Amino acid sequence: MKSGILVYILLFGSLFLTKDATAQDPDNSVTASGVLKEKNGSPVEGVSILVQETTTENKSSSDGRFSVKATRKDVIIFKKQGYNTVIKPATALDNAVVTMIPSLIEAGDDDDVAIPFGVRKKRYISASVSTITGADLPRLPLSSLPNTLAGRLPGLYVQQMGSRPGTDDASFLVRGRSSYNSNQAPLILVDGVERDFVNMDVNEVETISVLKDAASISWYGMRGANGVILVTTKRGSATSTKLTFDVQGGVQMPVYKTRSLNSFTYATLFNQARANDGASPQYPEADLAAYQSGSDPYKYPDNNYVDRFLGDAAPIQRYVATVSGGNSFARYFTLLNVYNQAGLLKGDDNPKYKTNANYRKYNFRTNLDLRVTKTLDATIDFGGRVEEIRYPSAGIQTFMSTINSTPPNAFPLLNPDGSYGGSTLFSANPLAMLNSNGNINDLARTLLATISVRQQLNFLKGLSANALYSYDIQGMYQYGYTQNYARFGYDPSGELVQIGSDENTPLNYKSSAFTGNVRSNDFWIGLDYDKAAGEHTFNFSTRFQRRVLAVPNALDQKREGISNRLSYSFKSRYFADVVATYSGSQEFAPGRRFGWFPAVSAGWIASDEGFFKPLTPVIDYFKLRGSYGVVGSDDVSVRASAFYNYYNRSSDGYNFGTSYTAANGSSEGSLANPYLTWEKAKKASIGFDAKLFKQSLDLSFDYFDEHRDDLLTSDVLPRTIGQSRVQVNQGKAKYSGYETAMSFRKSFNRFTLGINGNFTWVASKVLALNEAANLPAFQSEVGGNVGRVAIFNREGDITYQRLFLVSEGLFQSQEEIDAAPKQLFSTLTRPGDIRYRDMNEDGIINNQDMAATNYSDVPKTYYGFGLSLKYGAFDLSAQFQGVYGRTVSIINVINSGSSANGYLNQFSTQSWTPETASSAVYPRMSLTNRGNNTQQSDFWLRSGDYTRLKVAELGYSFSAGGLRSVHINSMRIYLTGFNLLTFSKLNKLDIDPEIPSSGYNSSYPYVRTFALGVNVKF
Repeated sequence: MKSGILVYILLFGSLFLTKDATAQDPDNSVTASGVLKEKNGSPVEGVSILVQETTTENKSSSDGRFSVKATRKDVIIFKKQGYNTVIKPATALDNAVVTMIPSLIEAGDDDDVAIPFGVRKKRYISASVSTITGADLPRLPLSSLPNTLAGRLPGLYVQQMGSRPGTDDASFLVRGRSSYNSNQAPLILVDGVERDFVNMDVNEVETISVLKDAASISWYGMRGANGVILVTTKRGSATSTKLTFDVQGGVQMPVYKTRSLNSFTYATLFNQARANDGASPQYPEADLAAYQSGSDPYKYPDNNYVDRFLGDAAPIQRYVATVSGGNSFARYFTLLNVYNQAGLLKGDDNPKYKTNANYRKYNFRTNLDLRVTKTLDATIDFGGRVEEIRYPSAGIQTFMSTINSTPPNAFPLLNPDGSYGGSTLFSANPLAMLNSNGNINDLARTLLATISVRQQLNFLKGLSANALYSYDIQGMYQYGYTQNYARFGYDPSGELVQIGSDENTPLNYKSSAFTGNVRSNDFWIGLDYDKAAGEHTFNFSTRFQRRVLAVPNALDQKREGISNRLSYSFKSRYFADVVATYSGSQEFAPGRRFGWFPAVSAGWIASDEGFFKPLTPVIDYFKLRGSYGVVGSDDVSVRASAFYNYYNRSSDGYNFGTSYTAANGSSEGSLANPYLTWEKAKKASIGFDAKLFKQSLDLSFDYFDEHRDDLLTSDVLPRTIGQSRVQVNQGKAKYSGYETAMSFRKSFNRFTLGINGNFTWVASKVLALNEAANLPAFQSEVGGNVGRVAIFNREGDITYQRLFLVSEGLFQSQEEIDAAPKQLFSTLTRPGDIRYRDMNEDGIINNQDMAATNYSDVPKTYYGFGLSLKYGAFDLSAQFQGVYGRTVSIINVINSGSSANGYLNQFSTQSWTPETASSAVYPRMSLTNRGNNTQQSDFWLRSGDYTRLKVAELGYSFSAGGLRSVHINSMRIYLTGFNLLTFSKLNKLDIDPEIPSSGYNSSYPYVRTFALGVNVKF
């Protein structure tokens, strides 16, 4: 690759040979003149010719000629109905020929589609790309921008993964999953650079494109197999100056939270659980009566910790200001954003510090486009953010676990003398955690910088040299306060005694630390060549790329490659693209790091053919397209440098001498795989785009198929030397499916109606997977789907399960137990326990009876639909998101708690008892021998299907006439909501189908958002 780098640098160096260094005075007046023609040379008459931001307007003459007075910094705009708008610097119009292109369908001013290092009109795209503009995204006061994409683009599945302040991120999946080694997250790029867009503000976004097939993603080689999300940010306009303000305020409210048991119910259930175990009651009748009467709140407390410390609403605020504009020499876009999201915790009354969860974010961005000379253009983008998350010293998850699992009768929050209550089993006091235990603040600073240049090479018209360099850095700083508190509880004699050895300590500063420092650099350099010859158009791009990611205490991660793309069109009707990328990664052994990733695509506008004319009264536009190619993924999920043997420094060693001090030894890691390689995905896609009924109805359809080879799987060679080995590339899988989208828009006088919808269906299959010898057929995963069931242990902690026991209801009597195969997960099986099927028919139930299933967290179908209405100054919109064919586990929700509280919670009231045997929903309560009922089995699986009203918005726009007196171009007020309604079978359990654990155990509640906003444009 070194020779390749040298060639690219030498080519780029040629830009300096053509540099025009003539000084220019932007205030000098010039005469912009020329002639307006179509491609065939015919003059275009009656074109409006405007100088930027002035009321001056001229028309081209009958022979297409024009002449207008301007300054060197001005931009001239050419507009005419039926033609694409043309914008030219005044300095470029010296007796110039300006080509006016008729506005073909999907080739107008608003039909630009971002592709890797380029822009194409939608008409000329033969690959599978879905795009949404920033203007079409809802203005919501959310800390995570990706959540606004849910249900809006075909082929893109968006799943929210968290909900506490500052961490309500989302995961993406493009067209299903064909690898069982990773979650197949797509590559995310912002302005061509690998960056996340989680913390961006929606006002920064110009477009978001999802690249789905090989022809659109093979540019990124072994990084593109899982799809690409390409975000472009807004840039300034040379035709007008714009100033906008967005202000929003609102609240977030929990959808579901734990319904705490009162002390009487808790004690009654605890007694029942002991009875189920054959033990005597824990609470005598006198205690039950005292809990019921509330006669002594100190010795017989009755706390509702959830209601006491978790509020019903938390405020949120969002403020955004943007300024954009420019002239023929410079264009700019600048944004400032302030976001503040409070948490739901309540009860922090310490005046010296706050412990309620809080997230604050400050975004800034400036994008500059510079015309350095007539042949040299440059862009300088600079942005970043400052984020701060605050939480109690113990952490949000620990605090949530405390209020959700501490029994209501554990202790009084405050004793009669004002000291904090506690007990030997439950020492954490939530009131003290908020007021006398300090806090933690995580401060993150991110700076993003990109510079790119484009030099026209005059020795060949249409040829340009291009370079881009990015420098991104991020750092984390943690600070806060530390404090401790003493707890006191009642001993058997009724006296208050101290619990444990913790003492009240004065407030102090927490040790500060700098962590999480990350630096990344991208460098792209290459050539573009655009050529039009009659009805033929050619576009060629080539780039060399290198990316370096540096993190502390680790070797730099490096990737590099050469990407090439050739596009051809004939008569703006026939299209073809060839893409070939040679890229590599240091994840693999030297000599095996690089590979080719080719792809082809083609498109045909059938509606432009003569034979199609009889259909044109109904079908205005019909395009067929298809693609095929090979892309890769180096996300191999093995240890670093797995192609080398690796040795760990071990704390264990041999004792030398008489001091019995062990000298550190070394241990060998898993044996290397020198043939380790990337996953290879062969992708095929075919589809069409259509417009009907005078372009009021848009339709699209794609069928896609992918075969993925070289998946990592276990090495099944005998382990004769007793050492594990790195996995091998012997797995195979595939998926196939289809996606479709439609949109309808029609105006009827003052009323405008818009309808949209999209639908994606995907089926996957494991084709090859190394499994243990003599594995029973019911445990083999080969032939099943690729997905698995997600087990939400706690927020941000998810494991995936494929094997489950097959349940057959609950045992109702000892006779049933005696007649059934012996279950070995507990030492004792009782009526009310789950009964399992003996899959291998050996007379016992153990792990050998777990069966492979097709249950999956990845839905077979995901969809979205919405509508928009506008009448006069009022507008209303709603967008729904839904999934079908998804399975979730509720095992950790129903069994939430601990041995200390008897695993009792709001769901325990529906557990099996001899009296409720016929109607019980869950197994018997038990304090011991719980192993049988907490196994991973289909008993705990439920449908995760849902349809959700994701966003709704009602707005009113003030009339422009009434705003002119205060120099306002437009003003709109609006009421918006997020996660408003959910239709799911899990509603009756008060469990969210998207994040089942939210609100329970240690997880923060899922929230819905309401906000009132105003948008002002000057």
